[in-house]
Amino acid sequence: MNAMNYGDLFTITLPETILEVVSLLILIVDLGWLRKSAQSVRMATANVLGVLGSALAIVWLLAHPQAPSFGGDALVATPIVAAAQIGILILTALVLLLSVKAEFSRNPGEFAAIVLLGTTGMMLVAAARDLLVIFVALELLSLSLYVLTAFAKGSAFSAEAALKYYLFGGMSAAFMLFGFSYLYGLTGTTSLTGIAAALAAQNVSPLLVVALVLVAAGLGFKIAAAPFHLWAPDTYQSAPAPVAALIASGSKVASFAVLIALTGGLIASPNYLQGSTWVVLLVWMAAGSILLGNLAALVQTSVRRLLAYSAIAHAGYMLLGIAAHTPQSGAAVLYYALTYALTTVGAFGVIAVVERDAGSDRLDSFAGLSKRNPLLAATMLLFLLSLAGIPPLVGFWAKFNLFAAVLRAPGVGRWGFAMVAIALAASAVSLYYYLQVLKRVYVSKPTQTAPMQISLLELVALVAIAIAVVLLGIFPTALIGWIPLG
Repeated sequence: MNAMNYGDLFTITLPETILEVVSLLILIVDLGWLRKSAQSVRMATANVLGVLGSALAIVWLLAHPQAPSFGGDALVATPIVAAAQIGILILTALVLLLSVKAEFSRNPGEFAAIVLLGTTGMMLVAAARDLLVIFVALELLSLSLYVLTAFAKGSAFSAEAALKYYLFGGMSAAFMLFGFSYLYGLTGTTSLTGIAAALAAQNVSPLLVVALVLVAAGLGFKIAAAPFHLWAPDTYQSAPAPVAALIASGSKVASFAVLIALTGGLIASPNYLQGSTWVVLLVWMAAGSILLGNLAALVQTSVRRLLAYSAIAHAGYMLLGIAAHTPQSGAAVLYYALTYALTTVGAFGVIAVVERDAGSDRLDSFAGLSKRNPLLAATMLLFLLSLAGIPPLVGFWAKFNLFAAVLRAPGVGRWGFAMVAIALAASAVSLYYYLQVLKRVYVSKPTQTAPMQISLLELVALVAIAIAVVLLGIFPTALIGWIPLG
């Protein structure tokens, strides 16, 4: 066994180290110097420090997109990993900016610190190429999100959602770890590269099929894919809006990044049956997610639950790219995940403002938003149309690139054409429920006539996201060219 180079470990984890140091600094400043200050001052200070920490980590990754791997390939630093990590950091910074006026917690320092620790888990997940490291990083991420979901201590719904999330998460972690143990038993290694090499020399066994099913169940929970989605609607609806945004954005990017890498280890084998077993699992999960997500979203009266079922459907679309497993489809999945996450953060930012004014996220709470705050309504219009895949917004190009990569992938056969056809039809269905929200925003009469208040920082963040959604749609190669083939 090669000696561990801890200098490489420090270099490869320096962005995560920055976040951890900043999270400790936030706690020191908030609990030591600002304990008696106004709540608004404490929240603003903690979140701005968190944004600065994220910015420092982004600068490091831009300057050092590649570094020697650690522990063989337990942790890697490649351009595609750096792209995912930079995306995660940008999403975290946006969530923190949109949380500046939040009033759900009397502990702003702890909130910002746990957000940064959860982001650390996301970044480690994206860089992990070893089963043990993947599991530890996923649990660091998951434990942070469980705590954040329950952060609104005055809300019984938040506590209930956190408990459900925790129970489902614990069960999924057990399934995944059990599947990992089988893979280790079959191959004698926890390295994804070693697993691919060992499986190439073996015949398919019932134990391998069991392992793949268990791993699919565990990771299916992380991405809220059917039938492992049951936690998502309650969590999206009851968690604080910034937390729901983080769950729907950064954690999805991290989970799909590691799923791309894990799939490479499981189907890179020349043994057709081994690869096809994993692909069949992914395709069935994709089909269930697309159909259930879009059909269930049609009957929702809560905009948060609508976005939860929409997220399930979008996970199904991305699973098609994972199943195709070419360098082009992997890059298309990451592009889709990043653009979807950016748009979803914006949508939850608008929801947070409406909830603060109306006290609810129901469809009727958005009635007349265009008259009460035209700029806020315009941002929501762009976010929802992008999620529906309407050109020339970035959501259109995300779907186009993903479906094109699936159809061009060798060996997809009939399932590729059939699933893309289903996905296109489902995308048309999704336009209906997004328009139900926009109907309230632009057609329904407002129940109140007073202008809807929003802080300047929130408005600037939402407008910036909306501009990015438009510009990335008009100039799609700006982001596509930045994501390398992996």
